[in-house]
Amino acid sequence: MRVLLGSGGFRTPERIELLAHQMRAFFGPIRRLLFLPYAAGDLDGCVPRLIERGLHAGYELNPIHHHPDAAAAVRQAEGIYVGGGNTFRLIDALYRHELLEPIQERVRGGAPYLGVSAGCNAACPTMKTTNDMPIVHPPSFTALGLVPFQVNPHYYEGQFFLRAGEAYVPHFGETRDERIREFHEMNETPVIGLWEGGLLRVESGAVELIGAPARVFRKGREPVHVRPGGDLDALLRG
Repeated sequence: MRVLLGSGGFRTPERIELLAHQMRAFFGPIRRLLFLPYAAGDLDGCVPRLIERGLHAGYELNPIHHHPDAAAAVRQAEGIYVGGGNTFRLIDALYRHELLEPIQERVRGGAPYLGVSAGCNAACPTMKTTNDMPIVHPPSFTALGLVPFQVNPHYYEGQFFLRAGEAYVPHFGETRDERIREFHEMNETPVIGLWEGGLLRVESGAVELIGAPARVFRKGREPVHVRPGGDLDALLRG
C-alpha cells in the first residue's frame, strides 16, 4: 500500500516544487488522477485553482463528481488525489457516496493515494485530530484507516502571538500540543504533528518524513521532535 500525505501550506515556489517533485516520484508514469474535491465548497473550482498554482505536477486531474457512479470511478482509478478544505465535509461526503470501502479496497489493491490537509486527515483511522470546525455532522468520525497513526496537519509548536500596533502579544489560546494531549486522554493512537510544507510517504509500513519537521506524540510519553529524513517507524512502533 502506497500513501503520500501532505500537511498543506504549499504556497511558496520552493514548497510547490517539492510537492510536484514528490508527486512525480510517487505516481510515476500514471497520467490521470481521480481527484476528490469533497472537502471544498466549490467543487468545480478546485481543479482550475490547483492547476493555476502548479499543485497538479503535470498530471490530469479527473474530478470524481463528474462521474455518474463515484464508486465505479474509484475502482477504475490508477491513482487517487484527495484535496483540502473542511474534513467534516469530506468525511460526510465519503459516507454519503459510499466511498470508504471502495477507496480502501483500491488503495490496498495498489493504487497510490495522495491526501493533502483534509485528504491527509481522511487517510487516518479517524478524523479526530483535524483542526476544522464541524460545519456538517458525518455519520461517524471513522475515516479510511490507510495508515495506523493519526496526523495533525498544519501543526505548529508552542504559543502564537498577535500583532498589536508595533508589539506582539501572546494569544493565550490552547496550543496544538495541548489539544493533542487532550486527544490522548481519551485515545491511544500515536499522532504526528506535521508542519506546513511537510509530507509523509508511507510504503510497505515504512514512514518517511519529507520537506519539513514533525512532532510525534504518544500517550503517556514526551513528544519527540523529528527532522526531515528522521526515523518515524521506531517512534510509531515503540
